[in-house]
Amino acid sequence: MPKPYNMMKKLDLLSICIVVFLFCGCAHKTIDKDVTYADLPRWRGFNLLEKFQDKPDSLSVIAPIWSYHNEPFREEDFQMISELGFNFVRLPMSYKCWVEEDNPLAFREDILREIDQAVEWGRKYGLHVSINMHRAPGYCINAPHDKESLWDNDSVLNVCTQHWAMFAKRYKGIPSSELSFDLINEPVTTDEKYYKVVSTLCEAIRKEDPHRLIITDGNACGNAPVASFKELKVAQSGRGYAPGYLTHYLATWSSPDYAIATVPPVWPQVDEFGKKWDKETLQDFFSPWFQLHNEGIGVHIGEWGVFNKTPHDVTLAFMEDVLSLLKENNIGWALWNFRGTFGIVDSGREDVIYEDYKGHKIDREMLELLQKY
Repeated sequence: MPKPYNMMKKLDLLSICIVVFLFCGCAHKTIDKDVTYADLPRWRGFNLLEKFQDKPDSLSVIAPIWSYHNEPFREEDFQMISELGFNFVRLPMSYKCWVEEDNPLAFREDILREIDQAVEWGRKYGLHVSINMHRAPGYCINAPHDKESLWDNDSVLNVCTQHWAMFAKRYKGIPSSELSFDLINEPVTTDEKYYKVVSTLCEAIRKEDPHRLIITDGNACGNAPVASFKELKVAQSGRGYAPGYLTHYLATWSSPDYAIATVPPVWPQVDEFGKKWDKETLQDFFSPWFQLHNEGIGVHIGEWGVFNKTPHDVTLAFMEDVLSLLKENNIGWALWNFRGTFGIVDSGREDVIYEDYKGHKIDREMLELLQKY
């Protein structure tokens, strides 16, 4: 039986350990700040397209890439993306997926629960989830277009506001390190009209959840940062689809010139306008985003990639130049898709020797290039 003095020493040591443990735990919580618009991690990952549209349309006939229509997200995607070393998924969705067809404010709880599940899978597998309205009330870069414009009609803006307020209330309390809102995909409007819409949406979101991380796509199809957004304290998302002749070669839904092109792209290359594209040109293309990042605004390239008709060796050479520039500037990215014609899984390229991976075909060379950066 130990002496009382030794027992006291052991009790004192135990007390000290408990105090140190509690202090360290409290200290950790104090310094573990959440993600902010000015300080984005270098998220790297993919877009998942299950709710890209609510039902098949003309684009689905033109290209299988657009065939997703209001399907549940797949847990195996989240699991594989995490296991392969990535940490981000963007969900480009149509608002029509979660409303009744004849009422844009009649929310469908069954569909919203499928989005809830995607958010939870992100948390389960350590992936940041970014909810994006690829089709917002009153605006989509793709046809068919709504009759009333988000940019010009306050009633439509009010509908869009209620959608984002709903998501803000629904996900309040989930840290911004795990979830962000990407308001509108690839707008084409004036900066003034865009500012009015974004400021209105931000106010509605922050009324429900003051701490939610908000991201806005650049104007001009996501390619041009918007200087006036700095005061709104939002991060901004860019695009990496340049030169278009290379990234969208033989893409039937894209430019007619690309869709019927007869000369495969090379890299470096001279585009259809006589402009030379190489790594230096890419530096110029991305430089507005690099500058914005250096000014203390979080930047992420929310979409980029190369359609599967571009020769694989050209694709990889181009992608390495893009990836190296983004890494040099500490900016993250999301390939347009994970499974499919821009992705690393089941991409359908004819000049790739695929590996079997969990019942899928994986492009090992492209995967290892993405993992490198």
